[in-house]
Parts: sequence; C-alpha cells; structure tokens
Amino acid sequence: MLRPRAILLPTLFCTALAAQSPYDPLAGMDPDGRIEKPQVPQDVPHPERWRYTPPGRIKPGNVFERFLVSSFITPILFHEEDIGFGGGIALTDVDFRNERYREFANVVLTHSEEGQQAYRIHWARWLNYRELPNGGVLREERGRLFGRLGYEKTLTRRFFGFGSRTRDFQETSYTEELTTLGFGVRLSLPDPGSDWLLRLDLQGEHHGLSRGRVSSVPSTEQVFADAVAEGDDMDQLWFNTSFAYDTRDSLHQPYEGHRLGALANFALGTGGETGATVGLDAQQVIPLPPLLHPGGQGREENPPTDCLALGAVVLDTLGDLPFYSLPSLGGSHTLRGYVGNRFTDRAAAHASAEYRIGIVPRGYAFTDTIRIERIGAAVFYECGTVASGIEDLHSARWHSSYGFGLRIAFSREAIFRVDFGYGDEGSNFTLAFGNSF
Repeated sequence: MLRPRAILLPTLFCTALAAQSPYDPLAGMDPDGRIEKPQVPQDVPHPERWRYTPPGRIKPGNVFERFLVSSFITPILFHEEDIGFGGGIALTDVDFRNERYREFANVVLTHSEEGQQAYRIHWARWLNYRELPNGGVLREERGRLFGRLGYEKTLTRRFFGFGSRTRDFQETSYTEELTTLGFGVRLSLPDPGSDWLLRLDLQGEHHGLSRGRVSSVPSTEQVFADAVAEGDDMDQLWFNTSFAYDTRDSLHQPYEGHRLGALANFALGTGGETGATVGLDAQQVIPLPPLLHPGGQGREENPPTDCLALGAVVLDTLGDLPFYSLPSLGGSHTLRGYVGNRFTDRAAAHASAEYRIGIVPRGYAFTDTIRIERIGAAVFYECGTVASGIEDLHSARWHSSYGFGLRIAFSREAIFRVDFGYGDEGSNFTLAFGNSF
C-alpha cells in the first residue's frame, strides 16, 4: 500500500495547489509564446511522446470563459442551390469537463433550410497522465479511450459508379441518413509511448438511402438501382483493428519518424452479410531546415519545425459490402482536388507528399490568454486510383491533385486546416480539424 500512496499524494498536492493559486496566463511560458521544455520525471518512458501543457494554458472556467485558450468555436456558414442556406457551429474543447487537459471533445451542429443536417460528438480521454510540481501537466499522446455519437442527413451524396475511368458527367446523387455509435481504445505496447501501436474500435451504423437532391444530375437509384436497394435500410456492426510500428514523435503533428501499419475492418450487416476492408499504410516525416523562421530556441517544448511528410495506403475488400462502405478517393483526406467519394471500387491505392512550412513560428497573441500557437502553410501533391481488386490496381487509371493550404494550431494537438485542391475536373475546398495524414 505504500507505493500507491507515494504516487497519489504528490499528485493530489499538485492538483490542490493549482486549484488554489491565482490564474496567471503566462505561467510556464514566455510572453512571445515560447514554452520551455519542463523537467520530465525520470520514470516517464519515451518522454518525446508526452505533450506538456504549462499552467498558463490551463485556464479555469466554463467553455465560453476559456474561449481560444482551451476551447475553440468555429461558425459554419454554407449555401448550395439544392440545399439552401445553412449553418451551425463546430466546438472543440481540449480541456473538456475541466479535467486539466485529460479529456477532449469535438461537437458539430449544422442545419440547412432544406433539411440537410449533422449532429456529431467525438470524445477522448488520455490514459497516461502526470501532474507536474509547477502546476502544468504531461499527457502521453498515444494511449487513449475514445467514443463517437452522431446523426447526419446529407441530401447531396455523390456517386459516379465503380472504377477509375468514370467521367464527371456520370455523377448521380442520393440522400443518406446515417446514425453512428462507437467506442474504442488506442494503446502503445509494451509501455506508454512505445513504438508499437494497437487500435481496437467497435462501431454500429444505420444507413437509410433515398432520392438525391442535386437537381442537375439523376438520382442514384435511377442509375444504380441494385446498389441502392442492397444498401438501403442497412444496419452494420464494424470491428476495426490496426497495428503499426510507429516511431513518429507525434500522431497529430509529427516532425520526424516513420510508420508502417496494417488494418483490418470487419463488418456484419443486416441479414448476416459479412465483409471487410484490409490494407497497409506507411508514412515518413523528414525535418527540414526552416524556410521563413529561425527555428526553435534552446530547450523548447514544441519548437517550430518545417518538414516533408510522405504517406501511402493500399486497401482491398473481402466479402460483401454496400457501395458506400467500399474504398473511395476524393474529398478532405485523399485526392483533395476532387469532390468526396469521386472514385469508388473494391480496392484503392493513394500516395501523398506535403511540405509543411511555418510562417509565424510563435503564432499570434490577441491578449495574454487568447493566442494562436502556430500559423503555417502547406503545399501538397497526391495521386491515387481504384480498381475491382488489388491485383488490378497497376492497370487502372491514376489520378492526381495538387494544392496549398493554411494551418492554424492552437496547440500541437489542435490543428485547423484549410486546403485548396486542384484536379482535372476543377477545384475543391476543405475546412477540417487535423492533418490529412
């Protein structure tokens, strides 16, 4: 009983001390935003993968009192001819429930005048956590529990048919109502912060399909009647697994290291149909000399770093899956110059290269408490294809896209991304949370 008490009592003392001390927005950091790397306890394994939050960034109060410190509210406004005007908010809280950065939540609420809507919440809790004597905290980035709950009614889903040679004039549209509930765990093995990474995820989904609302193209059920009939009113239970050797220094904003992983996602559908997607993925991140800034200064927690990120993935399908569960390219993460789900089939391959550049290495401080930690840019190039099987990928038609984007980081784990992508069929705009890979 002595060893647990020896660990618990200092932790309780640090928490009580932090709660009683007056809040200082610059505690643990320089006025320009530089954060000195703390003295990490000697028994912390793989300290480069633990994220430090100084006491000045742990502001007390509700989600509105902590706005742009640990909570970020993004207004959403949009207009399309077929769904009308719409809007909503995206709320990201990296100190959810005031757990001193141990929990995270992201909530999205949108609605349009024609009835397109989305209500989603993502939640995570870090498994490995340390209070520090100066009032700051350490969190091991890899180990966490997570869950999600959502309902979406999308009036303008696009489907172009199967294969890599579909043309843009083959576009069809359908409406999808999707309800999801899932939870999972991500662990590094054998110790917190180790190179081996395991993820287990269980998710239930319900899909309802109906007539599309894009007035200039036919409804998908008119052109692909069998595919829609097989996928309508479908319940799926997904068991998703991945295992990787990952030496990157961060999962959210890596500056160096590599990853080689394998995934297998199994689905049980209404009526007993079974299917799976299996695949391999790889990444390499190479730090580069700074282009527009001098780099880090001394022992810095998150030194501004330019880097080249390379990524690739290959996917294949086993068994029977509805068309919307098959591998696809296009949208916010792959072939960003094309609309979402532009290319669909039973197998896919995709490769990306992205040069990430720091522009304002210390970000910008609006006040002592409200500050952006980093402002950066990126240029990217991607290529990819789909085919009826993995053995046919080599003979499929390959497509490419390129573009540039803006990166705004409120912390190393809270990155907002704006991308402008270009392809053979025009351009595509992305506003998203987190890097594309």
